[in-house]
Amino acid sequence: MIEVFKAPNSDFIGKRRWAYIVSVVFIALGLVSMWVQGGLRYGIDFSGGTLIQARFEKPVPVDRIRGALDQIKLGESVIQEFGDPREFIFRLPLTEVLAEEMTRRVQEALAKDPALGRVEIRRVEFVGPQVGRDLQLQALWAVLWGMAGILIYVAIRFDLKGGVASIAAIVHDVLVCLGAMSVTGREMSLPVLAALLTIIGYSVNDTIVAYDRIRENRGKGFKKGLSFAEQINIAINQTLSRTVLTALTVFFSTIVLFLFGGKVLEDLAFVLTVGVITGTYSTIYIAGALIVDWTAWAEARAQRAKKAVAKAGSA
Repeated sequence: MIEVFKAPNSDFIGKRRWAYIVSVVFIALGLVSMWVQGGLRYGIDFSGGTLIQARFEKPVPVDRIRGALDQIKLGESVIQEFGDPREFIFRLPLTEVLAEEMTRRVQEALAKDPALGRVEIRRVEFVGPQVGRDLQLQALWAVLWGMAGILIYVAIRFDLKGGVASIAAIVHDVLVCLGAMSVTGREMSLPVLAALLTIIGYSVNDTIVAYDRIRENRGKGFKKGLSFAEQINIAINQTLSRTVLTALTVFFSTIVLFLFGGKVLEDLAFVLTVGVITGTYSTIYIAGALIVDWTAWAEARAQRAKKAVAKAGSA
């Protein structure tokens, strides 16, 4: 097997307090960003409305387009350049007007300004309010059912602590990804949801590899007498090369997709890239550390209970 690190012996578990601080800072930044902006920006898939993709024959300023749309009371719509200074996306709010009629009005309004030149409508999408709400609920249930399935599998395959720690690491990764989306002003859409579900699977996969190594070491009687924290630290070090190699392979793929995949795939590739980084980080620093702290807390609680019983008996 190819090894990136030769016999690594880093004290990952010993640095868990610093890892917790880093995680809290990044999650807090994302939550503050979402609070300031009033939540995530939902794409047309979840919020409902009409999306129109238009291409002009020459580069035009956004202000000029907005001025043309003011004539039909749509000047406040979201207007974004779409990978080319001549191509734009218009995100129009929900109205009672049919998508075909809305497209005709937009095209006529843009045609009235000769400075904009000829306009080609390349794509029109419409999502009704009920469909948008249904998709939001389905997205939430997809994430929750995915996490529930992972919790049950890991709890049966290893133990309940491992399952809960895996879910905590997944929640950590999802929150970091959502925070990164909010900070960079990206939209929550169906492709982004697919990316988040992919990250959930990727993150727990690496965590399970580390847990499996712990069980293998115990079965072999590996270095008996070591503390639980030392056993987990050894397992993380033993699987470190595999974890990093997997992460680098996925990272190079997602970064190429982000740079050259075009605007349609940019948000999906961005979430995958951030997710690969934070998923690797949580596997190394968070999942195992949570089990160590939980185990230490449980042992301390048992010791206190034992002392209390002994004290009561002596009295």
